[in-house]
Amino acid sequence: MRWIAPALMVLAAAALTAAAAPDEEAHKPDAAAGKKLFIAKGCVACHQADGRGGIRLSGNPTPDWRNPVRMADSTYDDAYLRDCITNGKPKSGMVSWKKQLEPHQIDDLIAYIRTFSRTAEAKKKK
Repeated sequence: MRWIAPALMVLAAAALTAAAAPDEEAHKPDAAAGKKLFIAKGCVACHQADGRGGIRLSGNPTPDWRNPVRMADSTYDDAYLRDCITNGKPKSGMVSWKKQLEPHQIDDLIAYIRTFSRTAEAKKKK
């Protein structure tokens, strides 16, 4: 019976170590998966297929994600986009998606949103 307590301590330590170890299977944002969600969830209705936005539901128009200067501004970082998608922006008409999307799907959407400004920048350079 004396071995039970030390054995439990070893098991507990192993469990804590495993929990603290980084997940090697961590999700890498996938813009292609984000595009599918963008279409399937109806984001296109307000944000347009090319990300130009401009549709007014209430208040301000939706942003133009093609603008590389705007999208490079630290105001529009991934945390800001994640907050917009997750919690919505009721004053602007943006709804919350936290009950419809998993965190990795939101990351996929953000990766796709970022492609609009890269595509616009590449077209300017040609």
